Amino acid sequence: LFKDADFMFQQDLAPAHTAKSTKSWLNDHGVGVLDWPANSPDLNPTENLWGIVKRKMRNKRPKNADELKATVKETWASTPPQQCHRLITSMPR
Repeated sequence: LFKDADFMFQQDLAPAHTAKSTKSWLNDHGVGVLDWPANSPDLNPTENLWGIVKRKMRNKRPKNADELKATVKETWASTPPQQCHRLITSMPR
């Protein structure tokens, strides 16, 4: 999927993500895993971004799953990259 891109995998330490088989697969495929403290969603910029998306969608009223998906995608796409960058840089090292 990412070919030769250099990236780190961030996970939420769910049991499926910390299973020996998962750790082994990530290691065997050269995927680096970001050290992450347990139970710390407030340190995850993605959680804050979802909060922004939810606030933007507050007045939307999708009538079915397809409309909901389309609304989420539209709202997500309207979020400027600078806002994502600000969230990332606001996180403690």
